[in-house]
Amino acid sequence: MTPSNPTRRACLAALAAPAFALAEPQAQRRPWPRGTPTPALELPDLDGRRWRLADQRGRVVALNFWASWCEPCREEMPSLQLMAQRHEADGLLVVAVNFREGRGTIRRFMETTSMDLPVLRDAEGAAAKAFGVRAFPSTVFIRRDGQAALSVVGAADWTGEPARSWVKALL
Repeated sequence: MTPSNPTRRACLAALAAPAFALAEPQAQRRPWPRGTPTPALELPDLDGRRWRLADQRGRVVALNFWASWCEPCREEMPSLQLMAQRHEADGLLVVAVNFREGRGTIRRFMETTSMDLPVLRDAEGAAAKAFGVRAFPSTVFIRRDGQAALSVVGAADWTGEPARSWVKALL
C-alpha cells in the first residue's frame, strides 16, 4: 500500500505500527547498548532468497531500515547508495531493509529512483523491532566481527560530515 498524501501517510504509519515514527530531521548517532547482543537477522530478498547477517562476517554491514512512504527515507537514498559504491572495496555492504511493504511497491520504488542496493523484506516488522528501530529511516552498523556498533536515527547525508567519520571509524 502506498499512501498518496502526507496526512494519509502519517495516519497509516500510526495505525500500522504505533511504536514507529518518522525520524527527527537531524540524524543522531547512538552507540549500540553495551552488553546487548546483535539480533540474528534472516530475511528474504525481493526474489525470495534468504539473506543472513551471520553470513556477512568479515564485512561492515549497514542495515538501513526504510519504507517508500517515508519522505526522509527517500531523500536519504541517493547518498546511501553513493556511500555503498564508494566503500564497497573497503568491505562495506549497505542493505536496505524495507518495513512492511509488498514486493510490487518496493520494485516500483526502485524503478522510479534507480536504486540498486540489495533490498530485504521485513514483511511483519519483526526485524525492525529486534534492532530497536522506532523511527524511519534508521541505520544500524554491524562491525566485521558481527557485533552491532551503532545506530543512526534520522536521514543522514552519507557523503558529508559527520556521517563520513562514523563510517570511516568502522572501516
